[in-house]
Parts: sequence; C-alpha cells; structure tokens
Amino acid sequence: MKTDNTPWFWIPTLNFASGLPYAVIISVSVLMYKKLGINNEDIGVYTSLLYLPWVIKPLWSPFIDLHSTKRKWFLAMQLVISIAFIIVGFTIPLNQFFILSLAIFWVAAFASASNDVATDGYYLLTLAKDQQSFFLGIRSTFYRLSLLAGNGLVVLLAGYLEHQYADKTKAWSYTMIFVGLLMAALTVYNFFTTPKSEIVNPEIASSDDSKSFTSVFVSFFKKKQIGIVLAFILVFRLGESQLLKMLTPFLVDPVNVGGMGLETEDVGLIYGTFGVLSLTIGGILGGIAISKQGLTKWMLPMILAMHLPILGFVLLAHFHPTSIYYIYAVVIIEQFGYGFGFASFMMFLIHVAEGESKTSHYALATGFMALGMMLPGMVSGFIQKYLGYGNFFIWVFLATIPGIILSRFLIFPKDFGKKSEEV
Repeated sequence: MKTDNTPWFWIPTLNFASGLPYAVIISVSVLMYKKLGINNEDIGVYTSLLYLPWVIKPLWSPFIDLHSTKRKWFLAMQLVISIAFIIVGFTIPLNQFFILSLAIFWVAAFASASNDVATDGYYLLTLAKDQQSFFLGIRSTFYRLSLLAGNGLVVLLAGYLEHQYADKTKAWSYTMIFVGLLMAALTVYNFFTTPKSEIVNPEIASSDDSKSFTSVFVSFFKKKQIGIVLAFILVFRLGESQLLKMLTPFLVDPVNVGGMGLETEDVGLIYGTFGVLSLTIGGILGGIAISKQGLTKWMLPMILAMHLPILGFVLLAHFHPTSIYYIYAVVIIEQFGYGFGFASFMMFLIHVAEGESKTSHYALATGFMALGMMLPGMVSGFIQKYLGYGNFFIWVFLATIPGIILSRFLIFPKDFGKKSEEV
C-alpha cells in the first residue's frame, strides 16, 4: 500500500483500537464494579490507579522509539489486550473476582499505554504536518467513538444480558469475553491495512532513532515554557477526571441517594446513540476549525465548549427530572462540546511534542495528562460521598477554572495547526 492515499483506511480503526481498551479499563470497569456490588470509594481509588500505566509510560516510551517499528509494537500490544479481556471475563465468576480482574486489567492497561505510544508515534511519523492537522478531527472522533462504543454499546450489551440471564455476574463475564474478541478482530484488520513504511518526510526520518534514552527526557524538560505547559496539562482535566469517575454511579444510583435511577441499558443507550452522533459532529468540526484558522483563534472557545456543559449535570443532580429526555439533552450537549473542545488540547500536545523525539515527547505530555486524571479520580469517590451528588458537580465545574486561566498564558505559533494554503 502507498502511505499517501490510505490514511482513511487505517486512521479510524487504529485509533478505535487505541480508545476501546482505555474505555473498558477506565470507564466501563466503573459501571461493572458498581453493578457487581463494589462501593463508590473503592471504585474511585482502584479504577483511578489503573491510570498509572498511562502516567509512567514515558519511562519505557524511548524503548519503543529505539527498538523495532511502531507498527510491530501496536499490533503486538493489541493482541495482548485481546487476550487480557478474555481472561477478565473468566475471572468475574470467581470469589476473588475484584482483585483478580484488577490484576488482569493492569496487564491490559500497560499494553494499552504501550499501544498508545506506538500509535501516536506512527501517526506523527507517517503523516505530514498538514495531514496531521486535517486528520486530527477524524483521529479524535474515532478515538472518542471507541470510548462511546465502550460506554455505550458495550454497556448496552451488558444491560441486555443482565435481563436475559437475570445474572449480573454472567452478563458481565460474557461482555468482557466479547470485548476481547472484538479487539482481536481489530488487530487482524490493522495488520492488513496499516502501511509497513512509517517514514514519509526525510526531515523526520531519523529524528527519534538518533537520540539516546536519557537525552529524550532532558530535551523535553528544556522546552520553552515547560513549567506553565506542564501545569496546564496537569490541571486542564481536573474537573473532567472527577466527573468521569462518578458520572456513571450518579446515573445508576437510586433517586433516594441522589442518583438518577437508570438501568444499565439506559446508560448504554444514551451514550451509544445520540451521544455518538453529537460527539462525531463535534470532533469533526473541531478538527476542521483548527485546520482552517489555527489553534490560537479556537483555543479558548473550545476549552469553554468542553467545560460549560458540566452545568447540565449540576441541574440534573439538583432537580432530578423524571423524563429521561432531559438526560439525553445534557449528554448530547456535553458530548458535542467534548468532541469539539478536546481537539484543541490534542493539537496543543502535538505542539508540545514538536522537534526531535516526537513519539517520546508526545508520550511524556500524555503521561502528565494521565497523572492529572489519576490523582483527582482517586479521591473523587470520597469527595462525592462528603458533598453529595448536587454539590459534587458544582465542585467539578469550579475545578475547570485553573485550566482555563493557565491556557491564557500559553505561547505557541499563531497559525499552529492551520492547513497550508498551497496544500
């Protein structure tokens, strides 16, 4: 295959295979453990610890840079993930399922983080800069579609099986086995569609390979504005990190404890239908907007579009509307805003990774992002229990303010991400 005419064939599925395991490990596991009787505090702590592989992935990303090809790495890691999910499915009926499944999820998480490093590097090395900005929306959209496939369609399947078998243990066991088989199918597809050549442009042909393990880290921390950049990356998702951990318990908890009282399949249906559509539209429009007018113009509007919809959950938690259509409306607005707004953050991370050792520097940036997700997520269950759902969502909204403020101090090329006129 020629690398200049096939991105449409492999970018969607490669990023889908990157996002699906993340969704299952970080998000779907929350609902699974909730339905299997684990309390909010333990869910918040232990599922947040599953972020750790994404936090420390920069420690081994140079090894991925310097040994073998990115393509071989992501194919191998996707196969490991497939096997891990199948094993999780077989551990769920066991007495010590919580500990055993967490251990296997850890293996899958390390493989998934490595898959992300290889996938990101493959994207940065295979596509020219103008292609990177153009496909940013597509890449972001299919990554987020995979998250919604996990939070939507996979959850919908689990809910259907819960009613079919009247046995939550059996339902979630079969669901995890299905996810493992789906990942195996994606791995086979990616094997046949991804180009074997990873280098298009001569100027980046040896940029990563020529760097030593140590110099990769040193050069990252010598980047301009690195202090403000890292602070922004760490706090940008401060609110979202807590929202993601407690949103599912909020939706399924009974009304008498402050929840919305939804069934498992209701949650899957909401996120797997209109949520998918609104996120797709938002992600595509976000990528197009940046490629046409650059990141500077869209940074603040996109950040606001991403965070303001949290107010919808504040209203849900305080008024508890009986009609499910209010929940649909909040989810549609939130998913559109997330798809549209997160494109700016992804483009900024690409800016941070500019220069030599793109793959490792991008991994370092996303590692700090994962740390900013892990630490707040670990305490989210305790905060929610102390504040109650209504005040918790107000706190989550306030937690977005530091990131908005820091974004105004970031310096990057005015037209960064804008598609060249001659292309």
